[in-house]
Amino acid sequence: MQRVMMAVLAAALVSLPAEAQVQPFPAAFRTRDIATNGATIYVRVGGAGPAVVLLHGYGETGDMWAPLAADLARDHRVVVPDLRGLGLSSRPPGGYDKKTQAGDVAGVLDALQIDRADLVTHDIGNMVGYAFAAQYPTRVTRFVLMDAPLPGVGPWDEIVRSKALWHFSFGGPDAERLVKGRERIYLDRFWNEFSADPKSFSEASRKHYAKLYAQPGAMHSGFAQFAAFDQDAIDNKGFVAKGKLMMPVLAIGGEKSFGPTMAVVMRAAATDVREVVIANSGHWLMEEQPKATIAAIREFLDKER
Repeated sequence: MQRVMMAVLAAALVSLPAEAQVQPFPAAFRTRDIATNGATIYVRVGGAGPAVVLLHGYGETGDMWAPLAADLARDHRVVVPDLRGLGLSSRPPGGYDKKTQAGDVAGVLDALQIDRADLVTHDIGNMVGYAFAAQYPTRVTRFVLMDAPLPGVGPWDEIVRSKALWHFSFGGPDAERLVKGRERIYLDRFWNEFSADPKSFSEASRKHYAKLYAQPGAMHSGFAQFAAFDQDAIDNKGFVAKGKLMMPVLAIGGEKSFGPTMAVVMRAAATDVREVVIANSGHWLMEEQPKATIAAIREFLDKER
């Protein structure tokens, strides 16, 4: 029944007028529902060449990557999942720790018969991507992380004391009751406070994502992503203790958000880290400064290749 509801929603979103949409993926992209690891992951796939996987974060879905996917598809096979519980992926009762979600990524790649891939990640996607790279290092050729910490890694204990991150501990049945029917109000807080200029997160994007996060169970799954941070910190400390990542890593921060701290975090977890700070951007790099962000990612992937 859940899959039927999601299919109906997907059709409804496609039929919305253009002003209520984010940028669409190129017409040549195809979508698949891949059952793996106790979840069904909604995936967009397009292009040809070396594989690259794009993992989104909270407050968005894989739709955030459409401009980058269009660019990379010229010479890459681009794979864009929705994380479990978010977007059009299924919402199982558990498995929101990032170590388990790394298994989702592995299952998607197996289903697509992809052995190795570049990773490009943002926000919670960073955490899933790191867990994947730490567990399957031979499957990751290059790794780009954007503007979010890793639980338990580097300055994590200092980062989580920031009052701006109160939402890390906001969850449970009463929180869900408070937010139900008010998803847009809750999400506007993230889009406004974590951007250099709130106007750069467009009204079309806000409507699009608010509709997706208002689906039954979507906010519950979103809160579960944060509730898993304590376990993620334990898992990540174990990964670091076994050794740092060896593949080339690009750490991108928004000037008005994580900035150079993204590289500080990754130098605690990887040996070969390059640093880029995107000027005039907050946390929402693909919304605020898409051209500069795409250029930085493309330069790194092309140079390292």
